[in-house]
Amino acid sequence: MWIIAGLGNPGGKYKDTRHNVGFRALELLAKKLNLSFTSEETYSIAEGIIQDTPVILLKPLTYMNLSGIAVAHVLKKKRVTPENLIVIHDDVDLLPGKIKIKKGGSSGGHKGIKSIIECLDSSEFIRVKIGIGRPANIPLERYVLEKLPHEEREIIISSIKRAVEATMTIVSAGLQEAMTVFNRRDNPF
Repeated sequence: MWIIAGLGNPGGKYKDTRHNVGFRALELLAKKLNLSFTSEETYSIAEGIIQDTPVILLKPLTYMNLSGIAVAHVLKKKRVTPENLIVIHDDVDLLPGKIKIKKGGSSGGHKGIKSIIECLDSSEFIRVKIGIGRPANIPLERYVLEKLPHEEREIIISSIKRAVEATMTIVSAGLQEAMTVFNRRDNPF
C-alpha cells in the first residue's frame, strides 16, 4: 500500500495559489482514478487502486506548516512506513513547468516537508516536486500564497499533469523507473 499526500492549504482563499499545486495534483489523480474524497477532522482521503496496488490519497487540512500532523496520523492508522509515502508539493527552487522526483534528504526550506519530517522522525519518503519558481523582489511567503498568474497557469497545469503521471509510475513501475523518465535533463520544460 502507498499513501500519496498532496500538500496545500484548505479553503477557497488558497485554491489557485502556487502553494496548492500539491492539492491540485491529488485532485487530478483522484479524478483519473474515479475516486471521491471523504473528510475527517484534520484530513481528506480517498482510497483506490493503481495497477493492482492499493493507494490512499491524502490531503492534510491542517494548513501547510502543520502537514506532518495529518500525514503521521494516517501512516500510523494504516500501518504504512515512510518508505511507502509519496508527497507532492511545490518547490521554489525549480522553474515553473519543471518537476523532480527525489527520495529522502532535507526539507529544502519547505515548511510542509519540514513538518512531515519532524512528525515522522524520518525523511525517507519520496517527494514529487512541482516547480513554481523563486520570486525576484517579493517575500517568499507572499509569493507562494499568490494566485497563479495567467502567463504561468498553462505551464504549471502541465507540470501538475506530469507530476500525476510520475506518481502513478512510482506506484506501478518503481521509483528508479519514474526518476529515469521524469528527471531527465532533456525534459521539454
